[in-house]
Amino acid sequence: MQTVENIQKALSELDPCKLKVLALSSVGIGGLLCYLAWRRQPKKVPVGNGWWRVGERPSTEDRTIRPFVVETSEDMIQDLHERIDKMRYTDSLEDARFHYGFNSAHLKKVASYWRHDFNWQKQVKVLNKYPHFKTNIEGLDVHFIHVKPVPRAGQKVLPLMMVHGWPGSFFEFYKIIPMLIETEGDFVFEVICPSIPGYGYSEAPQIQGFNSMGAARIFHKLMDRLEFTDYYLQGGDWGAFITTTMALMKPECVRGLHLNMVNAKAGGLMSTVSLLIGRYLPFLVGFTREDVRRMYPFMQKNVYEILRESGYMHIQATKPDTAGCGVNDSPVGLAAYILEKFSTWTDFENRDLEDGGLERKYSLDDLLTNVMIYWTTGSIIPSMRFYKENMGADFRKTMNNTTKVHVPTGLAAFPHELLHCPWVWASSRFKDLRSFTYMPRGGHFAAFEEPALLAQDLLQFVKKVESKRPK
Repeated sequence: MQTVENIQKALSELDPCKLKVLALSSVGIGGLLCYLAWRRQPKKVPVGNGWWRVGERPSTEDRTIRPFVVETSEDMIQDLHERIDKMRYTDSLEDARFHYGFNSAHLKKVASYWRHDFNWQKQVKVLNKYPHFKTNIEGLDVHFIHVKPVPRAGQKVLPLMMVHGWPGSFFEFYKIIPMLIETEGDFVFEVICPSIPGYGYSEAPQIQGFNSMGAARIFHKLMDRLEFTDYYLQGGDWGAFITTTMALMKPECVRGLHLNMVNAKAGGLMSTVSLLIGRYLPFLVGFTREDVRRMYPFMQKNVYEILRESGYMHIQATKPDTAGCGVNDSPVGLAAYILEKFSTWTDFENRDLEDGGLERKYSLDDLLTNVMIYWTTGSIIPSMRFYKENMGADFRKTMNNTTKVHVPTGLAAFPHELLHCPWVWASSRFKDLRSFTYMPRGGHFAAFEEPALLAQDLLQFVKKVESKRPK
């Protein structure tokens, strides 16, 4: 009581003007502290809502989950064969290899195998190895596979959604799934692999504007419909953008985020300074020796290579329907367009080979199965439109591309990824970075190319996250 009385006495002796200044100062300091506390709070990307069909949204939603089976027919195969037989080829330039794109001489060999040896009926059985389903969300029939494990005694079952990119499909995950549903550790995964709307067996949007924000929201709704309240996410390419956006929309639902392609960089001037200094004094900007090895010489290994490999992106981000018409009508043209990416994005050095190195990491059956998913569904054009819908003038400034991510994150940096992101840049955006692995080999299509390496890194990341979670 004596202390309170002393304070009251001191305040009564102050000049009224001084009291007013003191009060205003207190309010100002308090306001500043509140502002700083607000700035430190993790920001969320608004979830929003959507409707992607022409016409009004119905008053009630069909939440039915229906089994789906991949099918084929003799008419479909007959039409494919006739189109392959009618393909017109242009001779390749002498010693062009894959520097001008898909080498025509090798394309003839791939087409011949497709026409005479590839067995689509057999591959359809492979696709139906795992259970397929469809459910209608925001007006679209969304396709996904859902693989449940048979856990050993004491194993925890963790839901995991894996999201593909372009020009891939859910089929990219067929080799890694067994490694995730049959583990020997404390946990095992229940795997959900959806097809992005407009890709494969997921229905394409009928109106403009469907982007990674829409896909993220739909996939959250899918997991809610499957009665999952928290789950792990994994993705590369567009799958990395979509799953990162999911982590920003509903961080309370995401136990952990694992990516094999990273969307992060140092801010503005800092990026330039880092690149100028990093090669000579890497420790000053937080680069490791491995970062230096993968990034330099910068102009040749990054800027020039991206210019060489990004022509498709400029087309698809501006006039996708024009280029899409040709590849949607010609199966051989579609194969050339898609498989050239599986050659170069697996390893840039594959451009120096007559066969593009396609069968160094993949089988023709697997590659053509992915192409057939696009061909039989006619989904190449809507898949290309996804670039235009995402890559507007302010693409790099959108909220889902700039907001910091606070969920536990694991990053697998494959050496032949299109661009390398150093740990120091990644950690500036992903604020709870539990693991960052310099993978020993592999490129852009990690799950398809190096499933064992990706599975191993995902497992170690989840183990770290689970060990820190409250019991």
